[in-house]
Amino acid sequence: MFAAVLTASALGATGALLLVRPAAPEPPAVTPVVAPYLMEPEVRLQARTDRPRAHPGRSPYAGRPVRLVVPSLHVDAPIVPITAPGGTLVPPSDPQTLGWWSDGAGAGAAHGGALVTGHTVHTGGGAFDHLATLHPGNRVTVRTTAGAVRYAVTGVTVYRKARLARDAARVFRQTGPGRLVLVTCDDWDGVRYLSNAVVFADPV
Repeated sequence: MFAAVLTASALGATGALLLVRPAAPEPPAVTPVVAPYLMEPEVRLQARTDRPRAHPGRSPYAGRPVRLVVPSLHVDAPIVPITAPGGTLVPPSDPQTLGWWSDGAGAGAAHGGALVTGHTVHTGGGAFDHLATLHPGNRVTVRTTAGAVRYAVTGVTVYRKARLARDAARVFRQTGPGRLVLVTCDDWDGVRYLSNAVVFADPV
C-alpha cells in the first residue's frame, strides 16, 4: 500500500510539497489551502511505493478521474493525469483544466487522498479561483472512467506556507479512509500568492 504522505517546506516563493514517509496519524477535520496561478504551485514528490489496493470500502465507480463538478462554484472542469518528472508536480497550464496526481489514490479509492490541483488566477478565469469559499456540506462530484463518485466537503482551510509545512503530513496523507483533496493558491498580495488553500471531501 502507498503509505507516503505529503509534507511541505518553504521553497522560494511557491512553497513545495514533499512526499515523505512514514504517514502521520489522520487529523481531525482539516481544511484546505490553495496555491497561486502566477507563482506556479509546486508539489514536490519523492519516489512512491505501491498504489492503494482495492478494499471493500472502494466505490464501485472508483477509477481515473476525468471531470470535476462543483455546483456551488459553477465549476465543471476536465481533469487530466499528471505525474512528477524530476520530482515536481505542476498543474496543467490551462487554468480551466485540473490535474490529478496519477501516482496517488484514484477517485473513490478505499484508502488515501485523491489529489486534484489547479490554478487560481488573480484576474479571474481559473477553475479554482473560488475554491476557498466552499463550506462543509457542499457537494463535489468526480466523474471517473467508471461512473461518478460523489463527495461532501468536510473542511476548508487556508494555510500560510510555514503552517502547511508543519501540517502537510496530516493534510496529504495516503493512508486512512479514501477522500478527495483539492489544492490551489490563495492570498494574492499583488505580486505573489502567500498561502495555499486545501479542501477535503469525504465520499457520500
